[in-house]
Amino acid sequence: MTTTSSPAQPVVPDLWHHYGRVRADSDRTVPGAFHWVWAQASGPGVEVLGDLTGLVVADLGAGAARHAAHLVAHHAPARVDAIDASPAQHAMACDLYGHLAPRLRTVRADATAHLDAHPDEYDVLYSVFGSLDFTDPRRLLPAAARALRPGGLLAASTLGHYLDGAPAEPDVRHADVPARVPDGTPASMRRWVLQETVWTKLLDEAGFTRISIDRLSPSEPSERAADTLLIRAYRQP
Repeated sequence: MTTTSSPAQPVVPDLWHHYGRVRADSDRTVPGAFHWVWAQASGPGVEVLGDLTGLVVADLGAGAARHAAHLVAHHAPARVDAIDASPAQHAMACDLYGHLAPRLRTVRADATAHLDAHPDEYDVLYSVFGSLDFTDPRRLLPAAARALRPGGLLAASTLGHYLDGAPAEPDVRHADVPARVPDGTPASMRRWVLQETVWTKLLDEAGFTRISIDRLSPSEPSERAADTLLIRAYRQP
């Protein structure tokens, strides 16, 4: 697989070291579907992104690159960059989907830094509970607007409320959520769970237009039941 990594990245604990490992041990397939909702089982699919034929796409916070692999295998983009800062997630993506190179490219980098370094490069950017959730949107969204070509699409799914049922934030405020470092020691990471009006204001300030946000309720109650906000916005032409 074609891979890139940012030089001189600061040494920080990999808070995503444990995520997805159990599934990777038992499921090495390319997913046959693309889901936006939290439960990853229903709702709208890849049609949200439109026709990807010949386009340059990036997955922000790609994890093991399962969504990116689906796009490469079942659609016809020129390239999909699966961007993730976690060394463990990057290595997992390379191991699972190396056979999809060169149209699937894994990039180990902070999403904002990568976007800042690649202005006007992408036709489509998307995030499925990825970087949009775990990066300060006041930094990420302007970088995303600059990295898109004029008229390019940003699509993202994010939580409509906290998983314990608490409402989303009415201001640009993060919460500290539980995580673990590689040796299992408890830690925390920042997550932004914001109301629709807050996202709309941030996107407008970042230079996006034609902003729409749909609230998708879970199809049935479960441990993974949560409302999803499906965000779509376009860089100004």
